[in-house]
Amino acid sequence: MIASIRGPVLAAGAGWVVVGVGGIGMRVEVPSGRVSQAVPGEEVELRTSLVVREDSLTLFGFGTQDELDVFGHLIAVSGVGPRSALGVLSALAPAEIARAVAAEDEKPFRKVSGIGPKTAKLIVVSLAGKLAELALSAPGPGAPDSASDPALATAEAVRDGLVGLGWGESDAWQAVQDAREAGAPADSAGLLRAALALLQAARGGARR
Repeated sequence: MIASIRGPVLAAGAGWVVVGVGGIGMRVEVPSGRVSQAVPGEEVELRTSLVVREDSLTLFGFGTQDELDVFGHLIAVSGVGPRSALGVLSALAPAEIARAVAAEDEKPFRKVSGIGPKTAKLIVVSLAGKLAELALSAPGPGAPDSASDPALATAEAVRDGLVGLGWGESDAWQAVQDAREAGAPADSAGLLRAALALLQAARGGARR
């Protein structure tokens, strides 16, 4: 069992990366738009799951333990294969999946390509109570909310604006957080420009 892999990115595309390990290039299937945005030459460390089929050995990799844990739960759901599970994690962050399951809301899953209404409902039912112990980033009791934190409200507004421009919610939120940490302007227009620049730079790097 290959539990993790670390090395320089040799090549990357939509939903995959090739990582150099001991002179060997190992192709790893990853959530699209996240790890696959890594620039060739950049070192990555992925938590992995090796899926064995009669005619193939496929390595799936994730940037966080939460993603790997959720992947394991998803592929245990009847009718959800590794590719479908990867599609869910490409569209939704672990915290978003946890919130949807907790709310018994199958709509987010129905938006994922290849996931129909019945499968979406089955995911919600099957995962109920199974995500509570994961170290997910969903806000907990006492966490700041946008009503009491103007800076957070601005960040959420910028995130929503990026989503409106076609970016995924998790990618948009990560870009906003990265922009804030990098010292981007606190106003919404400045923060939007900074986050958008990060997203465009990451996308450009992945296409090289």
